[in-house]
Amino acid sequence: MTRGFIVRGHRRGRHAAHRLRHLRQAQRLPRHAAAAHSSESASRAISDMTAPPEPPIRLTPAVACSPDTDVAVLWHIAYHVPELRKWLVANPKADAPLLELVSQRGGPGVRQALEILFESMET
Repeated sequence: MTRGFIVRGHRRGRHAAHRLRHLRQAQRLPRHAAAAHSSESASRAISDMTAPPEPPIRLTPAVACSPDTDVAVLWHIAYHVPELRKWLVANPKADAPLLELVSQRGGPGVRQALEILFESMET
């Protein structure tokens, strides 16, 4: 009975190693993850790959209102950085859906910034 457990465990281990090798060959896993000897270290390597990368830029008011800033960064600011939302209102790239989200989410100074924007559109 003990021997059967070892055999089944061994098969499971071989299957996992085969699956990791296959993923590495399909370029879905880095080499170090496929070479991992334990399933715990392999699963840790996989979970590291699913984590979002750190932003490559420091988010500042200048970034939030710059027309050169990528739209994806503007959306990130709108969702996650309330203190910079008011600066998005001044960005020429900020379209209606982005401004609507900023209005709904609010934040320090957002209401005033939107009022200034709307007043400038009336004149």
